[in-house]
Amino acid sequence: MNAELDALKGALDSQRAHVLGILEGLSEEDLRRPVLPSGWSCLALLRHLTVDVERFWFPGVIAGEPDVAGQLAAGAEAHWYVPEGMSTKEVFADYRAAIARADVVLAAADLEQEPAAWPADIWPTWRLPDVRRVLIHVLTEIACHSGHLDTARELIDGTTWLGGNPYAGSSAVPRNGLR
Repeated sequence: MNAELDALKGALDSQRAHVLGILEGLSEEDLRRPVLPSGWSCLALLRHLTVDVERFWFPGVIAGEPDVAGQLAAGAEAHWYVPEGMSTKEVFADYRAAIARADVVLAAADLEQEPAAWPADIWPTWRLPDVRRVLIHVLTEIACHSGHLDTARELIDGTTWLGGNPYAGSSAVPRNGLR
């Protein structure tokens, strides 16, 4: 076992759980309703995390799997929307399936290995040199989007991830189980 990979994977799993946890209990209408001026919805952000993060970076960049290769080019479509006819249940199932696929890639990866594919058309002058840095990049992106979802959720119904003031001296444990 690699302690560093285990620690990074643990942090990644915590952020993934945060994404799913902050969306828990929202109605279909609220999941699809844009609440910020940019117009994205919580469900659309989940779709983005599925396709443009979990699939793009792990099977696409780290493993170089051919079915993801089309995303690795300039002009490839970003997925900040939910395809017409795709149900909420399908969006959540697709996210969970993308995580499972990403986890298989990570289980076979070494932190020092170079990515099998790189989107040079998208980023000709920027490159992440190894799996470690790809994983840190993905962890940062998911954490950022978790914060976006926190804001959207609070605007929708007042729910916060920590469930109140974490400095109030309460013995309550935050929803994610961490202090």
